[in-house]
Amino acid sequence: MTAPVFLVEEGALTGVFPGTVFPLSGPEGRHAVSVRRLRVGEEIVLTDGEGTGAFGTVAAVEGKDRLDVAVTSVRSEPLPEPHITVVQALPKGDRGELAVETMTETGVDAIVPWAASRCITQWKGERAAKSLGKWRATAREAGKQSRRLRFPPVSEQLTTKQVATLLADAAFAAVLHEEGSSAPLATAELPATGNIVLVVGPEGGVSPEELAAFAEAGAKPYRLGPSVLRTSTAGTAATALLLGRTGRWS
Repeated sequence: MTAPVFLVEEGALTGVFPGTVFPLSGPEGRHAVSVRRLRVGEEIVLTDGEGTGAFGTVAAVEGKDRLDVAVTSVRSEPLPEPHITVVQALPKGDRGELAVETMTETGVDAIVPWAASRCITQWKGERAAKSLGKWRATAREAGKQSRRLRFPPVSEQLTTKQVATLLADAAFAAVLHEEGSSAPLATAELPATGNIVLVVGPEGGVSPEELAAFAEAGAKPYRLGPSVLRTSTAGTAATALLLGRTGRWS
């Protein structure tokens, strides 16, 4: 099994090099000691979630919430090309966290919550802040679980107009749509670089007005296959397809 990954604060790995002893404390240290029960000599990875990872072994365990990591190597991952962003309409219940979890584990680069007109779930006021916090926490945990060094950021909730602006700036923009006339995403011509932006609609589908706004921004409708996936799984399937077709899984 590969070494477990623990998240440190942004910038905490600056100046860290092989031979450095890095103290891991706080909630992550507590999880490493009390939940994962890491012991001296076991391998461990520290990351800032921005592409930098410090690889090493546990040098000492201090109490129930701290351990020291003897760093053996430091690696940095470049920004992936092409970059894949999924605009995810708000699903019902906890299916939003499911979508974020599986897309993160699959390898998506960024996630954008979208308040589509046919969404049953609405993010407003305190609920918006709480729900966004859950999505972001899910992305962090899934990033650690899947041993990623670069976690996908989850943006603030966007309106349809804001999503259209995002699509207009993309190297490739697509809307997953079950309409029979939609082209298959599996045969679309994809860019080697730049940002791929994919829109996943709600359970009720993307409205004609939204489709028109996205088409004006340059986004074409595409389908995944003969079956219709739920909004909580469509983004994951599409991300896997794109990662394979762009060579990022090669």
